[in-house]
Amino acid sequence: MGFVQLVHGEVIDMKRMMMILGAILVTIPICTAELEAQTSDVSTGLRPFFERYDADRGNLDRFYSIPLSKNDHQRKLDFYKEQLAELGKIDFAGLSRDGQVDYLLLRNEIIHTRKRSIREAALDAEVLALLPFRDPIVEQLESHRRLETADGKKVAAHMEDIEGLISAAHSRLEGSLKEARKTWDKDKASRAHRRVRDLDRAVTRWFRFYNGYSPLFSWWVKRPAGRVNEGLNKYAQLIKEQLVDRAIKKPTGPDGLVGNPIGAEKLLEALEREMIAYTPAELVKIAEKEFVWCDREMARASRELGFGDDWRKAQGHVKNLHVKPGDQPRLIKELALEAEKFLEERKLLTIPPLCKETWRIQMMSADRQRVNPYFTGGEVISVSFPTDEMAHKDKLMSMRGNNIHFSRATVHHELIPGHHLQGFMTARYRAYRRRFNTPFWTEGWALYWEMRLWDLDFPKSPEDRIGMLFWRKHRCARIIFSLGFHLGTMKAGEAVDFLVERVGHERRNATAEVRRSIQGGYSPLYQAAYMLGALQIRALQRKLVGEGKMTDRQFHDAVLRQNSIPIEMLRAALDRDVKLPRDYKPGWKFAKGGGSR
Repeated sequence: MGFVQLVHGEVIDMKRMMMILGAILVTIPICTAELEAQTSDVSTGLRPFFERYDADRGNLDRFYSIPLSKNDHQRKLDFYKEQLAELGKIDFAGLSRDGQVDYLLLRNEIIHTRKRSIREAALDAEVLALLPFRDPIVEQLESHRRLETADGKKVAAHMEDIEGLISAAHSRLEGSLKEARKTWDKDKASRAHRRVRDLDRAVTRWFRFYNGYSPLFSWWVKRPAGRVNEGLNKYAQLIKEQLVDRAIKKPTGPDGLVGNPIGAEKLLEALEREMIAYTPAELVKIAEKEFVWCDREMARASRELGFGDDWRKAQGHVKNLHVKPGDQPRLIKELALEAEKFLEERKLLTIPPLCKETWRIQMMSADRQRVNPYFTGGEVISVSFPTDEMAHKDKLMSMRGNNIHFSRATVHHELIPGHHLQGFMTARYRAYRRRFNTPFWTEGWALYWEMRLWDLDFPKSPEDRIGMLFWRKHRCARIIFSLGFHLGTMKAGEAVDFLVERVGHERRNATAEVRRSIQGGYSPLYQAAYMLGALQIRALQRKLVGEGKMTDRQFHDAVLRQNSIPIEMLRAALDRDVKLPRDYKPGWKFAKGGGSR
């Protein structure tokens, strides 16, 4: 029998020690989910590959940075090909389940990064006719990067030749503007303008390397290099003023809407990257089926309120149930605490105490509300409500659009269990996967909870249900109008009318929603990702929890600890029935039946 000597000198046998430890453990409350959490972020064995890939790619991006360089483009393509080959050498069958998921995630990223690089180069090639001076500039920059000796006299002559090419291109374009406006559409002209600016900045950086350090070089090259910069600047300005700005339909008033549809081909490529095995047309049909359920439930709530099937009157009644100016922060706090209590009482998921402790509120400016008419969230929930600088009609629309019952479905979307909890967990579990960040997981999870809470009778009244249904209808509409816009089947103005007439938006708020969707800065699939991601997560929950493989709490905690990855890969990580071959191809049909029930 072994013995242990305690700090104060007493010696006891191991059996007694185990009895003491057992007694201590009985008195300490242990949360099983917390213990699971502590061991859930183990390395999958691919971390060295991830780190090396990031480091190598960073080196290449910093070194091969000459704009429009064919050599730089090819070197990066070679790198992605090399990385796929190295990834292929890994013993896929010998990896853990998480390791196999990481493998497939990284392979998907490399493949689509390479595709994006090829597509960008092809788009650049379409505008090279406007940049006849590209090759000699790139040649000079590449020579410098190779650290070849620079003969100031020869370089000066080379710069004068380049200036001549720029001047000739400027004169040629200036003399044929009418024809050029027919040849060069807005997108191509914008790309040409950006690339001229890129070359201008690259020439500036190149000359700064020598200037002041090589007096003889500066003596020869300063003036011709400056003339090249001047010529590039003027040429870029000409392209912008005559081809880009004139091609853009100017917004008329504060509600003018401008966007760039990307077309069916790019939508399909984006869906492939997100591992969504549906076409845009199929996704629109899914949204239409969900709309049918929403309409049925909205009519039921309307009848309960005494408005018959006139859901617009019922919704108008709910919109007017808003707090007074200045009271919105108090309402947000009450709604946030209500959601937290509801979740914890039903043991639906684990909410870390620090997560509950550290969210905060800020009020949204009037200008920002032109793009975000409703709340945005995370650790900070940014609240839309009228400011004193708004026009009277805008104040009323903002209050109606952020009423008590609409807000009741928004607060938990933005805070807990939505975006704040997501951000808290993704910073702590498998953080290396944040590189794969996707709105289908981020927004899908938050909307999934709107669906789940509906099923759990979170709405207490017909007004509550109308508030939740407003957002549910809005998510359906987002799929239809955002994909329709990018496919060219729905114009921006028609999208605004659609949101007003079909969902019940205030026109100011509908305009802001469409503006945010089409003006850029968002993935073209972002707006569709809310409903589609939620349907994916719900389908997965119904299988795993419905078959008794997980409890609700285990499922929800597991989703958060997998981090932000395409839901198809979340399914692969959690559902052991899914086979994972090395050449895995997405094919999950998560919305076979359609409709919300």
